[in-house]
Amino acid sequence: MKVQYLPRNESFNALECKVKLRSAGLHLYYGSFRALKNISLEIPECAITALIGPSGCGKSSFLRIFNRMNDLIPDARVEGRVEVAGISIFDKTVDVVELRKKVGMVFQKPNPFPMSIFDNIAFGPRRHGKNDKNEISDIVEKSLRQSALWDEVSDKLNQSALALSGGQQQRLCIARVLAVEPEVILMDEPCSALDPIATLKIEDLMRQLVKDYTIVIVTHNMQQAARVSDMTAFMMIEEDRAGTLIEYGATSDIFTNPKDKRTEDYITGRFG
Repeated sequence: MKVQYLPRNESFNALECKVKLRSAGLHLYYGSFRALKNISLEIPECAITALIGPSGCGKSSFLRIFNRMNDLIPDARVEGRVEVAGISIFDKTVDVVELRKKVGMVFQKPNPFPMSIFDNIAFGPRRHGKNDKNEISDIVEKSLRQSALWDEVSDKLNQSALALSGGQQQRLCIARVLAVEPEVILMDEPCSALDPIATLKIEDLMRQLVKDYTIVIVTHNMQQAARVSDMTAFMMIEEDRAGTLIEYGATSDIFTNPKDKRTEDYITGRFG
């Protein structure tokens, strides 16, 4: 039985969108092990792109390339070209701090800092040189409103962020990313630790945010990919244990008329 596809944006046409993220002939190595093989992909601006595939196929590793988080892993090495808004992110002139401001990341497990709700949101802007109290307050409120959290926490901004529920903590982490005004938001299984109600809130939030941001999400939940994404990329592990791209296209096509039988087998639950 196929996953039911419910179009969220019937007017979306990738051909009419600018390319925001691009990989060309991308290979990722951890030491001598090749984790990703020859991935070429163009991700459109102001769209939600889902990365799906079995565990270990390199979805998260691919996601982390776009803000160079893999730089933090010893012996990680990239071959090929990776661009954000047409600029090669591995160029020697690229400031990695500025790149990570432009390309924010939300992790699988909510990771609020052990400080107040207010200070969690203010942390990024302060690190980037903003110190005016009124400006910081405006940024905090705007970010919490954008993340659909303001009404729930506006009267307890000085309380510890660790006291929030799991779903609230994840929305707080999204607000923390929004506070530094990114262009791209990477989400690595942002709902895997949340209950169904909290998950739907995050999904609704993504559909609101995509009006202004480019979002890329890694998910193992086929229903979620079908519900929220505009584009879907299916990845698999090949015989040499390297992850590679099998099929990429509009979510409506991937879920209703996949071109590769391996894609159909995965989304219908025959393997993976």
